[in-house]
Amino acid sequence: MNIDEKTRSVIKDAARNLTGAKRRAFQAKVAMEMPDGNARKAEREFGWGRETVKKGMRESETGIVCSDNYQGRGNNKTEEKLPDLKRDIRDIAEPHSQVDPKFQNDLIHTRITAEVRNMRCI
Repeated sequence: MNIDEKTRSVIKDAARNLTGAKRRAFQAKVAMEMPDGNARKAEREFGWGRETVKKGMRESETGIVCSDNYQGRGNNKTEEKLPDLKRDIRDIAEPHSQVDPKFQNDLIHTRITAEVRNMRCI
């Protein structure tokens, strides 16, 4: 399929401005209008993920739209992954802690450093 650069740019820009199910529906419609209705050709022509285009095609065929779980993405907080971390750090640092010797503030100072073993430069 021969698409001029201006039309390709408009189609790619339109897809970029959509999100979720609307984007997949648009990409599927464009892919189905191409000869053979092939997701791989849409991937090659526009740079879209063919799995996303296939999902959009399945959604348009069945009428069932997949919901997106945007909140489920990303990395969990360290406190959630390691709930005992705060207590473990306190247990390590507390025996080495002391109050500011001049009592100028209410911060606690700790005199510990990480031990370096077998460090070689390559």
